Amino acid sequence: MHAAIVSSFDTDPRYGEFAEPVAGDGEVMVKVSAAGLHQIVRSLAKGKHYGSTGILPFIPGVDGVGRLEDGTRVYFGASRPPYGTFAERAATARAACWPVPDGLDDVTIAGTTNPGMSSWAALTARAKLVAGESVLILGATGTSGQLAVQIAKRLGARRVVAAGRNAEALEKTKALGADATISLMQESDALADAFRRELTGDGVDVVLDYLWGAPAETLLGAIAQKGLSHAAPRIRYIQIGGTAGPTISLAAATLRSSGLELLGSGFGSVSMEGIKTAIAAFHAEAVKRPFTVDVKAVALRDVEALWNSPEQGARLVFQP
Repeated sequence: MHAAIVSSFDTDPRYGEFAEPVAGDGEVMVKVSAAGLHQIVRSLAKGKHYGSTGILPFIPGVDGVGRLEDGTRVYFGASRPPYGTFAERAATARAACWPVPDGLDDVTIAGTTNPGMSSWAALTARAKLVAGESVLILGATGTSGQLAVQIAKRLGARRVVAAGRNAEALEKTKALGADATISLMQESDALADAFRRELTGDGVDVVLDYLWGAPAETLLGAIAQKGLSHAAPRIRYIQIGGTAGPTISLAAATLRSSGLELLGSGFGSVSMEGIKTAIAAFHAEAVKRPFTVDVKAVALRDVEALWNSPEQGARLVFQP
């Protein structure tokens, strides 16, 4: 069958022929119609994600939309290695297939479910957001961050602060529900002051961090600098992605001086049941009122040319 193939962690996937998958016990075959190019897909293809097996060659892709042999349209999770979802067909666990509601097209589901689930699960399963609380989103200008702004509002957030690097995309988050924005392109001292104004002004209850690296260090430093006050607000800091860097330097005083709770959200920290719940809730909400997000359908045969597409904001969805 035709598929995208990762033959080396140092080169982009190429379109070619790969052996057909065979469904094992408890698995079903899916004829793939669409699969999204998410950040986790790129990271796994580079061998840099904690879920990487290190085995080559393999087909990238962690989720997709397709039809079972009986014609049922489903959203499904990753196939077992070396198979992924960037292929004409995939074998996946029956338990990892969810019928998708009418009213949502294949490309939209493939492009938004993974990033939408990430913030839905982070806010509900990890942060346990309560209506009326405030949320700061670090990395709000990408697809995941823009969905997070909308999801936080729909879950009852009183105030949403969007922080990002792309000025144009950051401005657009206001129309998505952001009550305030913070540019990450400022000098570190100015950025820390901007964070501190939000922390000491209207306050922040939950942080969703898609970036890590230097922006996270600056924000955590701002949280720690509150003086010798016994009033240490409880801030649930949820780490989701690391596009700005895989590590940070964390001063011990940051934890001692604040009510900071540092948590992760992702595969491994959220149960499969929690992921299923988040997916179902996200789909149900999308049917009631579509989310505003930019997805673009492209041909799988063009995977090598488009893998590092410079398009800003658009989530690429590959179709066999």
